[in-house]
Amino acid sequence: MVDIQTLPNDASVLKKMLLEYSGRIDTLENTILNLSEQNRLYRDQLFGRKSEKTRPDNDPNQPSLFDELEETCKEELDSEEVTTVVHSHTRTRGHRKPLPDSLPRRDVIHDLSDEEKQCACGHVMEKIGEEVSEKLHYIPATVEVERHIRCKYACKHCEGTESEGIHPTVKIAAPEPALIPKSFATAGLLAWILTAKFDDAMPFYRQEKQFSRIGVELSRTTMCRWSQQVYAQLVPLLEIMKTYLRSGPLIGLDETTVQVHGEQGRENTSTSYMWVARGGPPEKTILWFQYDPGRSGRVAESIIGDYQGNVQTDGYAGYNFLDSREGIRHAACWAHVRRKFDEAARAAKKAVSAKMALNIIGKLYRIEDEIRDMDAAARQNARQEKSRPVAEEFFTWLEKKTLEVNPESLMGKAVSYAFKQKTRLLQFLNDGHILLDNNLVENAIRPFVVGRKNWLFSGSPEGAEASAGLYSLVETAKAADLDPYWCLRYIFEKLPTASESKLVNLLPCNISRDTLFEHFIKE
Repeated sequence: MVDIQTLPNDASVLKKMLLEYSGRIDTLENTILNLSEQNRLYRDQLFGRKSEKTRPDNDPNQPSLFDELEETCKEELDSEEVTTVVHSHTRTRGHRKPLPDSLPRRDVIHDLSDEEKQCACGHVMEKIGEEVSEKLHYIPATVEVERHIRCKYACKHCEGTESEGIHPTVKIAAPEPALIPKSFATAGLLAWILTAKFDDAMPFYRQEKQFSRIGVELSRTTMCRWSQQVYAQLVPLLEIMKTYLRSGPLIGLDETTVQVHGEQGRENTSTSYMWVARGGPPEKTILWFQYDPGRSGRVAESIIGDYQGNVQTDGYAGYNFLDSREGIRHAACWAHVRRKFDEAARAAKKAVSAKMALNIIGKLYRIEDEIRDMDAAARQNARQEKSRPVAEEFFTWLEKKTLEVNPESLMGKAVSYAFKQKTRLLQFLNDGHILLDNNLVENAIRPFVVGRKNWLFSGSPEGAEASAGLYSLVETAKAADLDPYWCLRYIFEKLPTASESKLVNLLPCNISRDTLFEHFIKE
């Protein structure tokens, strides 16, 4: 509290002090508003809805695209009386789906005893039909030991004296080529273990317990060693995958954190990164995972190599080099823009402007839904006709908002982010191959993130590198609509005898369901 007795008598000094205190008050008020906004956002993230979906255009609570309706929206939000109408509805119970015909059936007969078959009239009842109900039964996983018997032959007539020094005295059948030589693991076992780890997010220590439950002692150390040995055999195939990645019209890039122990010169608690790229020819999608201790742009450069075409990323500064790279069209992600306005809408007391931004972006997404099945050329033409006016309207509105919002608020940060990304955000209008967002890459990261929650860290840089390669195979198989287990098993069986020229046929994107069926039905 200011002591009045200590105030100077000079009016100019008093005026200067008032201005200074007024500035401090404004700063504190802005700080309080920003912190309150952050607090509301955190509470909403904890207890509120998780979806970023917006309401349709005909929803009366959704603001309009045009500025002239903004005041109307404000009046509606400021009104004290709000009437909520809840319509009655009837909840219907779903019907149970029939069990798949492909599952084997085992009949369990329930019959009457001889006494029960005796009718009250003294005669024996005759069977007139059956009533069948099906129940799903589970048989725990079983393992078996394959005994590979190699037959030996020798000539008992000459006992090898006729061919001594020229031909072997004893001949034995050659061993079957294996992915890991001298290992007792079959391709099927390796495929099962790695699918459980990299698709089902089952850490090796949990698999160790599962194997122990069925009487097999298989340590996590052994499984970890096998995964690195498998990766070493897959390196030539993965190099071809990387070439395929760069052969398509679009590469999407993203990255997420990973903790790796044993990195040279770094603490075990240091943050490293798993980079993910999605590319490849149309209809032959490649998902590429790459581990690196750093997050600098050099990693992205190593992934795209000499690629020329479209690259789509978020707004991270490590991707800025793409703007000046010759032959690259750098596109941004509208989902990231929408996410920031969604956060502003959740945190603000009266989120009219944020909801208007979401409404405009929603229009772009609805247009994309309409033109999704078109080819690239037709999609580009449709975007020029339908999407361009909406996008231009958005940035015209955004330019006006930059002068109205507090730059430190969530709304201000959302406006600033979108405006800085303007050139990149409009690139989707120039090529039908570019997507509206980078969500497909983010979706590919999710299995890794789920796995990371279970196994927490990689035990070594070599393990993280092997994980990246195996995730690449598994996620590419899933992108090709293949079951990862059967795809991996097919690759592991074929790889030991595949020539260099035939490796390309073992890319998951070049393997069909029919190929897998024909191969395994023979067994």
